[in-house]
Amino acid sequence: MSIPDLAAVPDAIPEAALAWARAGRGAALATVIETWGSAPRRTGSQLAISGNAEMAGSVSGGCVEGAVVAEALEALADGRPRTLTYGVSDADAFAVGLACGGTIRVLVEPVGVGEGPSEALLAELVAARAARRAVVYAVDPASGERRIVAGPGDPLWPEAAAALTADRAGFAGAWFLGVHNPPLRMAIVGAVHITQALAPMARLAGYDVAVIDPRAAFGSPARFPGMRLLDGWPDEALAEIGLDARTAVVTLTHDPKLDDPAIAAALRAPVFYLGCLGSTRTHAKRAARLAEAGFTPEDVARIHAPVGLDIGASTPSEIAVAILAQATERLRRPETRP
Repeated sequence: MSIPDLAAVPDAIPEAALAWARAGRGAALATVIETWGSAPRRTGSQLAISGNAEMAGSVSGGCVEGAVVAEALEALADGRPRTLTYGVSDADAFAVGLACGGTIRVLVEPVGVGEGPSEALLAELVAARAARRAVVYAVDPASGERRIVAGPGDPLWPEAAAALTADRAGFAGAWFLGVHNPPLRMAIVGAVHITQALAPMARLAGYDVAVIDPRAAFGSPARFPGMRLLDGWPDEALAEIGLDARTAVVTLTHDPKLDDPAIAAALRAPVFYLGCLGSTRTHAKRAARLAEAGFTPEDVARIHAPVGLDIGASTPSEIAVAILAQATERLRRPETRP
């Protein structure tokens, strides 16, 4: 197993740890299990450390990484996990872009050594992530018991399912539940000016982005350097990508021949966000076409149109900001979805 390119896949922390362990270089995983105040990283953030003090990921944005690495190397030497508490000063917090400091608690676990998680358990987690299966890594820091929670057969499943839905790690009693949801994806139909702004913005926000347009002149590498481009018919391209609850679909061609097949495919799937360009009048016509195709009013109500939050956006870049903000709101506040 090769070491993942963290620049291309910034959240591949368990994968990096497994690769280091399999290469005989040793590996430890550090996980933020609790935070107080304005902590630099959210609960569940991870840092992988090799036996050569190489790092992948972050638990504090740079404030305490050096201390965590030192503890990880000691854990690899003695085989004992440890829970560490750090106070981040106001000055250190300011250095990583926060107004004030906070406190974090970090669990450090040596992989395949002593009382740490086995290499097989880490491989199980990595395999689930590769298959886009939502799972929870559950660990009791006091007892050292740990396992992967993946379905209703586990007594921790109700709490794990709630954590996966909220996309937020945390404690359930004595158990820390580390959430491993599939990476976010955004499929954008229409290689238009808005897409030229939205695609890189979405990538920066953590989405795996695909731009779909059968018109070669629009969806060209020259206009979208380094972006995944699909030139198939939109519904076929979406089938190739695969639509699930961690996928957002945005249609921007303003052409029913291209947008409607993509919208129909998205409405048949559990995508968390479906946004469509067009005025209120355009959307009314779209809704009528969808009703004729057999979609219910409840189905049509899932569409966000006109697309994007109402922030007065007018330029392509501003519209892209509005779209990404609306997708983020639907992801983080699922109760606000239509």
